Amino acid sequence: MQKILALFLLASPAFAQEAPAPQAEDDGFSLMEEGMLMVMRGMMTEMEPALDEMEQALTDMEPALQDLGPKFAALFALIDDIRNYDAPVILPNGDIWIHRNKPLFAPADPGPNGEIDL
Repeated sequence: MQKILALFLLASPAFAQEAPAPQAEDDGFSLMEEGMLMVMRGMMTEMEPALDEMEQALTDMEPALQDLGPKFAALFALIDDIRNYDAPVILPNGDIWIHRNKPLFAPADPGPNGEIDL
């Protein structure tokens, strides 16, 4: 939780700095700034339990995600380049069809009599 809060504060340096002392013509902006700080603090307070749960869930999932790493690498090796495929099409029966628009292997050149060695 502290990591997320620190990232948030680093990403928004205006909230991490102290507001300058209000002047007569600057009162409206200072009130808006204070209101925004109150809103942000309230949001962080309400989000803290959910962020803690998310951090715990990701910690629990880490071993499973590490096991999936090699499987994803093998899948991506089979796919080759995603640009070689057309967009997926959902068929009426619910199947998903993904057409490869470039052949996986180049066809063999036919011999002098039209034969192709396999």
